[in-house]
Amino acid sequence: MKLAPISIGPIQVGTLRLDVPVILAPMTGVTDLPLRKMVKRYGAGLTVSEMVASAAMIRETRQSLQKTAWDPSEEPVSLQLAGCSPHEMAEAAKLNEQRGAAIIDINMGCPVKKVVNGDAGSALMRDLPLAAAIVEATVKAVRVPVTLKMRMGWDHHSLNAPELARIAEELGVQMITVHGRTRCQMYKGEADWGFVRCVKDAVRVPVIVNGDICSIEDSRTALAQSGADGVMIGRGAYGRPWLLGQVMSDLASGGSRPAPDLDEQLAVLLEQYEAMLTLYGAEAGVKIARKHLGWYTKGLPGSAEFRNRVNTVDDPARVTAMLRDFYAPFLAKVAA
Repeated sequence: MKLAPISIGPIQVGTLRLDVPVILAPMTGVTDLPLRKMVKRYGAGLTVSEMVASAAMIRETRQSLQKTAWDPSEEPVSLQLAGCSPHEMAEAAKLNEQRGAAIIDINMGCPVKKVVNGDAGSALMRDLPLAAAIVEATVKAVRVPVTLKMRMGWDHHSLNAPELARIAEELGVQMITVHGRTRCQMYKGEADWGFVRCVKDAVRVPVIVNGDICSIEDSRTALAQSGADGVMIGRGAYGRPWLLGQVMSDLASGGSRPAPDLDEQLAVLLEQYEAMLTLYGAEAGVKIARKHLGWYTKGLPGSAEFRNRVNTVDDPARVTAMLRDFYAPFLAKVAA
């Protein structure tokens, strides 16, 4: 059934226009170049790089360069930085602007202990003066738009996202994304999309709702509850790089776009797998790709047993053959 389109329109992020603001979330260890290219191919208003530590970016470590690698098909490119030093954040932002980034995104939402213990990510929501200094230094360092991703607050006793959003807007941030959880919730419980309306009411810049958006229905509900200008999808895209395109189609026209057939899904998986081997090298790529193989095959009969087998194999050619063998009965059934 064709549903009435949700009334979200284009948004401006500085000088950039996003016609349908459906955005791929930055996810460390997940949203690398091979995945982002696939997502962009099927449709995404914007993709955001994995979070990169500003100090590592300045040193131009191999890992930071891998994380900030991008393809012209992704343009405009948004690169996300994390850090607790205003000077380092500014320098890292300059480097990425020089390398072609169209947007610099500041991470104040990551809940991971390693990041938080370094007073970065969501830890900055406990230190608004330092958060403000980081925003100000980053905005002043570059000519491209600066955006900000945050949580509702550190915990439910300090839901200060609206206050931080107002500070960020005053300092020149052009778009704000809110994950509807506190840091202390990590990824437990359910995202509170309704709370994001408090941030939307506090600022004039576009606000994006994030957290637990795993379907077209979720995107509609999140927008309705939050009043946000767009959605950011993270874990919902695991093994489904086409989901953002489906959401975009629905929000733009109310028309549904079906998921690709299994033969196309296999082709996409194999292409992404080969791209990961190229990016990381065969030895590391085989291991890094395992989670993606699990996400693509999840829900198919026998997928759990298949994952247990394939996750013990280190030879890329053998993995590819196992994938083809696993999908073969399903494809034959469809063809029949």
